[in-house]
Amino acid sequence: MWFRLGTVGAGKILFVNGASSSGKSTLCKALQANLDEPFWHFSIDHLIRDAGILPMKRVQEGDFQWSDLRTPFFEGFHRCLPALAEAGNNLVVEHIVETKEWMERLVGLFKPFDVFFIGLHCPLSELERRERERGDRTLGEARQDFAIVHTFGIYDLEIHSTDPLESNVDTVISAWGRRTQPSAFSKMARHYGLK
Repeated sequence: MWFRLGTVGAGKILFVNGASSSGKSTLCKALQANLDEPFWHFSIDHLIRDAGILPMKRVQEGDFQWSDLRTPFFEGFHRCLPALAEAGNNLVVEHIVETKEWMERLVGLFKPFDVFFIGLHCPLSELERRERERGDRTLGEARQDFAIVHTFGIYDLEIHSTDPLESNVDTVISAWGRRTQPSAFSKMARHYGLK
């Protein structure tokens, strides 16, 4: 069965924005395991690292330049999210909103959907500790993200990843259940003049 945008059958979106190593994946997996409805957990990491969709080995070997692939990759990622929701899938999305242009683009793409925007905060010292311990991140990414990730939008809910995971999951699910309109994305759409 196909759904028109904005209809009751369209998927709902929990969108988690936070810096690299802030705990987005951990939170999203826990939400997926505890929400009353089925939700897809979707992230950039699933495409780059887990599924091996991008030719990253050849990028690392110098055959291709990541700078040439980056813009179309992120545009494709952003566009696929509303397509998945339009088909009736609920999504728990984790992302690092890096620019005002990305924020505005996402607001426009998600305008027809029920989106709950969550800011996941983490102190810089903790981000950098996690980044070092993980060993699969470029050192300095967390600091770079920390400076910008929460500057481009407003949230329906803000939480801190240094709080207990179970408490954060309960907070998100409770706030999601009590959500009201206009949502943060609806307010941003008005701000950007998107109809």
